[in-house]
Amino acid sequence: MTDIHADATAHGHGAPHHPYHLVEPSPWPIVGSLVAGLMAGGAVLWFHGHSAWVLVLGGIGVLAIMAVWWRDVIREATFQGFHTPVVQLGLRYGMALFIASEVMFFSAFFWAFFSSSLFPVGGVWPPQGIHPFDPFQFPFLNTLILLLSGTTVTWAHHSLLEGKQNGLIQGLIVTCLLGLCFTSLQAFEYSSASFHFTGGIYPSTFFMATGFHGFHVIIGTTFLAVCLWRACMGHFKPDHHFGLEAAAWYWHFVDVVWLFLFVCIYWWGMGAAIPAVD
Repeated sequence: MTDIHADATAHGHGAPHHPYHLVEPSPWPIVGSLVAGLMAGGAVLWFHGHSAWVLVLGGIGVLAIMAVWWRDVIREATFQGFHTPVVQLGLRYGMALFIASEVMFFSAFFWAFFSSSLFPVGGVWPPQGIHPFDPFQFPFLNTLILLLSGTTVTWAHHSLLEGKQNGLIQGLIVTCLLGLCFTSLQAFEYSSASFHFTGGIYPSTFFMATGFHGFHVIIGTTFLAVCLWRACMGHFKPDHHFGLEAAAWYWHFVDVVWLFLFVCIYWWGMGAAIPAVD
């Protein structure tokens, strides 16, 4: 597939002399950059009152590039045998660094929340006129849902390690359904909110933090749904299943972030009147 594979074959060998995978030139990075720029430009136009068709077109293009690019990666891993143990180790490092960057991403939202809540304008938090959600209604139910989903994705992973294909598929099905339940409950919660995004610092920090987490849940659910399809196709083996591992890591990260959101923003942040810190 790559030049090095061709060189190895030309010298009478069927495989390269090293365990690394040098990918072929691909059109997807440059095309993906163009459609991502189109989507960003469409978002700017939409924010300024123009039609959203450019944004929608760019979004469809980004999704299409994601699909074909990851299709190629799946082919390299599953059918062409290029994901050697050394390559898989590099992928694990990459996924760990990606999750670390996501930790920094959410740290910014927590920073904004605590900066506003510990030193509130007017001396109290939440601000006057803001009626926060009861943390032990829908937020607590969503907490239970995500914690349960963490156990079901672990069930799926361990079933694969033990060679139990049915347990793998069943665990992934339940996890995807729990992810959809979480998203549905959060959408209902947002629809019943007594405040709006532009209503001040509390709504802004609340919707940015919980909304981006909800977006990550949607991404994670899609990730697991793809793993479910691949499991049904027999792509995963007990000793070769990094795609499923990456999805499980990401899902556990989403679980942990939600626990911090529940404790800090829903529970601690809903106090009737948190005095300002001197």
